[in-house]
Amino acid sequence: MDTKEKLKYQKYIGRKRLVLIIAIIATIIIGLYATGMGSIPIPIREIIKTIFGKGSSEQFQVVIMGIRLPRIIGAILVGAILATSGAIMQCVLRNPLASATTLGVSQGAAFGAAIGIVVFSGGVINSPSAAEIITISNFYIVTLCAFIGGFISTIVVIAISRIKKDIGPNGIILAGVALSTLFTGGSTLLQYFADETKIGAIVFWTFGNLGATNWKELLILLIVFIVAILYYIFNSWNYNAMESGEDLAKSLGVNTRLTMLISLTICSFTTAVAVSFVGIINFVGLIAPHIMRRFVGNDYRYLIPSSAVLGSLLLILSDTFGRTIIAPVILPIGAITSFLGAPIFLIILFKKGEKYG
Repeated sequence: MDTKEKLKYQKYIGRKRLVLIIAIIATIIIGLYATGMGSIPIPIREIIKTIFGKGSSEQFQVVIMGIRLPRIIGAILVGAILATSGAIMQCVLRNPLASATTLGVSQGAAFGAAIGIVVFSGGVINSPSAAEIITISNFYIVTLCAFIGGFISTIVVIAISRIKKDIGPNGIILAGVALSTLFTGGSTLLQYFADETKIGAIVFWTFGNLGATNWKELLILLIVFIVAILYYIFNSWNYNAMESGEDLAKSLGVNTRLTMLISLTICSFTTAVAVSFVGIINFVGLIAPHIMRRFVGNDYRYLIPSSAVLGSLLLILSDTFGRTIIAPVILPIGAITSFLGAPIFLIILFKKGEKYG
């Protein structure tokens, strides 16, 4: 590589790094700003002081550390998990529409949560005043059932790909769609036989709720995310090779089938953990990687971290919009992300669907 080409390559890489840095800075600033928004406005300076244990107000301490900061950090971690999982699934399955939703992980988790609510009486009605509010009573049981449901979907999809070795990436997507339909039907049957309270609890869970997480659960999400993203980054060259085509990847020594199976397992596992804590959040894993491809291309050394950052940013913005637009009413974040993602999903379908058909 001569000097001119080397400088051109460095400029090309520098642009990708600049995009990633800008996205990180934007996420931090918007995260701090979102932490200060609510029924009790809090200045950013006071937020920073409170985070470092130097806050001057006990009320701010309770609001920031007990309510808003866990919510923002939850948005960051869940958004990053969903976005990186979507980016990797789209790569190894060679399908731009691949995500946890199209593989049935989210629907499996919803079915598991419905079992937890109906069978283990997870839904109750609280009456704090004159109003009756439906909540999840056995939160950890519902979370465990949701995780098991999501992971069962993963095991079934992986088992199908192992048993029928000639099934292609599109075949795996179709298997995921079939499982999604099966789990959705199961959830519908459970609701049919459940009473009004349990039906309300199921609907409440599927709305998605970032405010349900505490610091212990955030630590679990953090550990899961770190392990997953380290694996993804370590295998970024394999993903780059697979992006260029399966034959080329094999010629470069990449075990494409093993890489696909391990990657799908990790993606589905991390997604199952995330949705089991916060409920169903659609489209973040689909749209974040596609948006970042516009800026950093298909180089997975940069697409993986940049997708994670954008997923976090999208979820922070969606959650902040949902809880402030008609405050004190908090709109379900699952609905906000669906309104955001559905049009983009259709654009991707019409522009790129034929390429992977």
